[in-house]
Amino acid sequence: MKPARRQRSSRRALSRELGELARLRARLAEAEETLRAIRKGEVDAVVVTGKQGRQVFTLEGAEHAYRVLIESMNEGALTLTAQGVILYANTCFARMVKCPLEHVIGSSFRRFLSAEDRARLRPLLKRTDKSGSKIQAILHAANGSQMPAHISIRRLVKNGFKNVTIGMVVTDMTEARRNEEMLRVLSRQHADKTLRTVRRNEEMLRALSQRLVEAQEAERGRVALELHDRITQLLCAILVRSQTLADKLPARDGPSKREAIKLREMLGKAAEEVEHISRNLRPSVLGDLGLAAVLRDTTTEFADRTGVSVKLACVQLTARLPADTELTLYRILQEALKNVEKHSRARHVRVHLTQRDAFVQLAIKDDGIGFDPDHHPAKRKGKGGLDLFSMRERASYVGGVLNVNSARGKGTTVLAQIPLIDRVRRGKKLR
Repeated sequence: MKPARRQRSSRRALSRELGELARLRARLAEAEETLRAIRKGEVDAVVVTGKQGRQVFTLEGAEHAYRVLIESMNEGALTLTAQGVILYANTCFARMVKCPLEHVIGSSFRRFLSAEDRARLRPLLKRTDKSGSKIQAILHAANGSQMPAHISIRRLVKNGFKNVTIGMVVTDMTEARRNEEMLRVLSRQHADKTLRTVRRNEEMLRALSQRLVEAQEAERGRVALELHDRITQLLCAILVRSQTLADKLPARDGPSKREAIKLREMLGKAAEEVEHISRNLRPSVLGDLGLAAVLRDTTTEFADRTGVSVKLACVQLTARLPADTELTLYRILQEALKNVEKHSRARHVRVHLTQRDAFVQLAIKDDGIGFDPDHHPAKRKGKGGLDLFSMRERASYVGGVLNVNSARGKGTTVLAQIPLIDRVRRGKKLR
């Protein structure tokens, strides 16, 4: 190639490069102007290049007053395509995601969400109805921080290319979550305080009830002692005197002698009744011979007096029970037999005293008419309700439990279980 021709070709190439450089500078200036307009809110449309080519999205309400209102919001405001491309965002949203506004507009909103939240958001953006929807999500800021947010989504308009435009309002829920957590903590503290107060009151009531039972047992012991030492002895003395009087009356004074004999018999029955009452108030055999002996005496006396057959079975306990445990089991037997006599119409009663592991168990079973536990007076205030309640309370005082199983026509079983080890270590005596 000749030198002149080569020079002309080089000049044409240089001219083309200079022209291309000028066009690039013009496009750069245009881009810079667009960014400046975006920052100042002067842009009314955004061109997005995608698979369908360039598409122009106009921003509804782009007037200055509208922009001033949006920019003054304390919530993030955005306009998106149906694919999630951000066409517009106010500065509040840019502050939320810790990202310059020029880097927010034109990017995908999904970049600020986790994979889980993106999956939840995807069907909401595809909806074409105008009802709107809401979602709770976590915004992932550019600096790596996270922010809980409430996102309201609503379809806005369709532009000339029939593309759906999405309006979105993002609310920072950090303070609300903090307040909710504070309320939960305060509620939990209040609930704990209330629970502690209730438990303290229950303990106080339980302690008061136990002191009342202790006072009651002490008073019963005092009355039993008075009956035995005074009334019974006095009745026995009168009985001896009446016997002497009957013996001294001559046989010819028949009516007077017969009356004296009747008086002696009545005094004997009165002495026996007082002795029976005294034993029920505080059986001396309980302290002297133990629980098995007093159970035998009580069941024998009950069978002789009522005609109800009572079968007693007592195992040999490994050790003598604490005094309050023995007294509790005795009182439970008393109450159970009293209920049998008053209500059950039973013909047979079986009483079993057994020891299983660290528990002593007393079972009283009758073949009476039974009752419906759900409608028993113990469930409500009324006659007969105090018996079962008092038995349960007595069992609880010594750390035990009492269950009553019954059904109409199938008899009743009263089962008391009291722990042994703990009661031996810290049992409080009621005697």
